[in-house]
Amino acid sequence: MGEDTMHRAPYGTWPSPIDAALAAAHDGRPDWVGYVGDETWWTEPRPGEGGRRALIRRRADGTEESLLPAPWNVRTRVIEYGGRPWTAESRGGAPLVVFAHFADQRLYRYEPGGEPRPLTPLSPVGGGLRWAEPRLDLERGEVWCVLEEYTGDDPGDVRRVLAAVPLDGSAAEDRGAVRELTEERHRFVTGPRISPDGRRAAWLAWDHPRMPWEGTELRVAEVGADGTLHGAHTVAGGEHEAVAQAEWAPDGGLLYSSDRGGWWNLYRDDVPLCTREEEFGGPLWQLGLRWFAPLDSGLIAVVHGKGSTVLGILDPESGEIVDAAGPWTEFAANLAVHGGRVAAIGASPRTAYEVVELDTVTGRARAVGARHRDPVDPAYYPEPQIRVFTGPDGREVHAQVFSPHHPEHTSPDGELPPYVIWAHGGPTSRVPLVLDLEIAYFTSRGIGVAEVNYGGSTGYGRAYRERLREQWGVVDVEDCAAVARALAEEGTADPGRLAIRGGSAGGWTTAASLTTTGVYACGTILYPVLDLTSWASGGTHDFESRYMESLIGPFTEVPTRYTERSPASHADRLAVPFLMLQGLDDVICPPVQCEEFLARVQGKGVPHAYLTFEGEGHGFRRADTVIRALEAELSLYAQVFKLDVPDVPRLELHR
Repeated sequence: MGEDTMHRAPYGTWPSPIDAALAAAHDGRPDWVGYVGDETWWTEPRPGEGGRRALIRRRADGTEESLLPAPWNVRTRVIEYGGRPWTAESRGGAPLVVFAHFADQRLYRYEPGGEPRPLTPLSPVGGGLRWAEPRLDLERGEVWCVLEEYTGDDPGDVRRVLAAVPLDGSAAEDRGAVRELTEERHRFVTGPRISPDGRRAAWLAWDHPRMPWEGTELRVAEVGADGTLHGAHTVAGGEHEAVAQAEWAPDGGLLYSSDRGGWWNLYRDDVPLCTREEEFGGPLWQLGLRWFAPLDSGLIAVVHGKGSTVLGILDPESGEIVDAAGPWTEFAANLAVHGGRVAAIGASPRTAYEVVELDTVTGRARAVGARHRDPVDPAYYPEPQIRVFTGPDGREVHAQVFSPHHPEHTSPDGELPPYVIWAHGGPTSRVPLVLDLEIAYFTSRGIGVAEVNYGGSTGYGRAYRERLREQWGVVDVEDCAAVARALAEEGTADPGRLAIRGGSAGGWTTAASLTTTGVYACGTILYPVLDLTSWASGGTHDFESRYMESLIGPFTEVPTRYTERSPASHADRLAVPFLMLQGLDDVICPPVQCEEFLARVQGKGVPHAYLTFEGEGHGFRRADTVIRALEAELSLYAQVFKLDVPDVPRLELHR
């Protein structure tokens, strides 16, 4: 359609077929891919079924089926962010499945045609018993996994061990029937990887106050005849070296991804395989993430890149990589291999995440599961620009900018669009370069979005990651503001209609930005961190309970810094409208943080709204929640930026 036939309407008021219900229906992504015999399996979100995760089986003939009906929810709460929740093997053509069920966190055994049977007991203590990274050992009649066991009601009353659960169900009511595999104690462990000859096991371990991207140890032990692990010793990693993943090569060599050279690169028995200023690993927010997988041929499937990631095949002899052809610009840390086949989870700015299979013999890659199908005309999708902005002191700030875009609408001459800065969570994380209908929800209406990979983000090497060391609430805030100001100064965005939004750590950055900068006209704060002092004194879960020591500094040494940086301490400075969204079951960022913040804002005359959601934890998974949250956010911007948006319920703002 030519410019002369475009309809002119103010930014933010364009009619869009991408409504909140459509965005909610496509929220989430397939995950935890694996092979069972010749079949490809994965878990998949079901926003319309209470946010559960279904286990999907793709048969050899291409047909797909969900193995377990609602309300079965294949998801573990280990370290609260979870991990690999299922495993299966084909026995005589019929699969034997072991999975963790979210509601009670028990492991279950399931064979299609029957009913799931519990393998592990319930515990009334604290957070109970939780399991991750199950691996079947049919010879011993066990499933080996990580056990997270609460010993009291405090979030820190917890232990994590490598354990073996009998497959005969004898531990379903008897904790004593669960066999612990090693006597050594680390605060955190990943699941064991067994060498091809069955004689050695390798796993990662780390302890407070380190986070796994700061320093982990790669442990190796002998597997005894009694099925326990003996002589465990460290072969790589340490306090200042983060090993992200370890696997055994088919010939018994030990492969691992380490950032000892400043980037997560691959090593085999301490010898570098492909030294590049790229990442072949990432932050271990969940147990069981896989950035590489060895093939029987000796080649290695790898997810790698600087910033966005691609799927490739590495020849460890030459160090050369051949990348898979296809539309995908981002691959998740989720690989599985079977013979010469590689299964992965890939996406692009035009496609949502889908299950991709690469045939290493033919070199052909294709989507085989959860295939993307355009729910609307792709002409409504935004076109991202990968940008590098200049922050304070001339430092680089990476971002992805999505301009307002509509196939039939444009703005009146001279009008600049409103823009929303999106601050990602983590903060040790990164925004992927993928189609996100929540972004399209705004851009198709004429509101621009800029996702900022501020200093501290992953994907750009350890030095970029460590910019945030003891600078959380400073560098992230400055980098987001630098992008916002640059967009305004270059004439891309309206300087008077800038907003910021983020969830979790991004909620912190949003709240800190609203209370310490004058850049934004409003903001949306989702399940945020607001008060560091309560975090440092047991106000969150165990995994992140010492995270602040690297992000802020040791509490015993710099207690005033915890107060000075916290948005809760500066609530009285908040002078612009805001929306706060919170799940009532969130144990990572509990609702009390929002409630205390709001109490300090009350009576100050600042327009605001606080919406809470029963049954939601850290991050929203239910369709009705996502719909209400998106519509409330758009209504906030409509009111502050004076946009006419009649098709969205008006959010009531209180003062």
